[in-house]
Amino acid sequence: MYRVLQISDTHLSPSKRHFERNWEPLREWVKAQAPDLVIHTGDITVDGADDEEDMRHCAQIMADLGAPMLSVPGNHDVGEAHHPHQPVNGERLARWRRHFGDDFWSHDLENWRLIGLDSMLLGSGHQEEERQFDWLKRQLAEANGRKLAIFTHRPLFVYKPCEGDQGYWSVTPEPRAHLIDLIRRYDVAMVASGHLHRAHDQVVDGARYIWGPSSSFVVGPDLQPEMPGSRELGAVLYTFDGASFTAEVRRLETLETLWIDDVIHEVYPPRAA
Repeated sequence: MYRVLQISDTHLSPSKRHFERNWEPLREWVKAQAPDLVIHTGDITVDGADDEEDMRHCAQIMADLGAPMLSVPGNHDVGEAHHPHQPVNGERLARWRRHFGDDFWSHDLENWRLIGLDSMLLGSGHQEEERQFDWLKRQLAEANGRKLAIFTHRPLFVYKPCEGDQGYWSVTPEPRAHLIDLIRRYDVAMVASGHLHRAHDQVVDGARYIWGPSSSFVVGPDLQPEMPGSRELGAVLYTFDGASFTAEVRRLETLETLWIDDVIHEVYPPRAA
């Protein structure tokens, strides 16, 4: 049996400490669970996409979780496709890799292959996007009978796989269709993501799609459209046992419910035109 914890959207920074009060209780809970592996599904930092100190600070404190950690970047870590101020690019990817290692990776258990994807590359047209897709196809095709699970930051879809463009909230339709095709073709068992600061768990076409909750803050209805899932702070506990797995969203009562709405202009101030 292999125990994996998914944490997500910690949004930590040495200079913008608005959500830091939730880090210590999260860290202590993770240590108490004694997992075999921690997977962070992105937005580790407040602004690592532009601030080297955010990256350095977060890499240092994540080393104190008491377990090995793999992570995939979020938009606040490496930017995102076609963003006017923080497009994902070589410089931002290199900064991530210096502090957190590969932005896409695979990790084999006895009967499972866990795959981390950099969703911020999807739809970017960056040369790394094509390299990641080629790599992903090989990882799926060469799994040697292992069951497959994918971890990424941005969910593939909000409402249904065939939905139109949901903008900021999910992967855009063209790369999403490519991924959904691969998920169906290779019978991927699970896709886990973060980003939405909501907890949700559903099965679509035989694959389980899990939104891991944030551990930093929740988002109010003025900033986020109505969508599935619940506003709560916590983590997800996975148990991989033979060819089966369980997944349980854990709401952590020790985390303080903070709202980004109250401090968004301090944490993410509007940029000058």
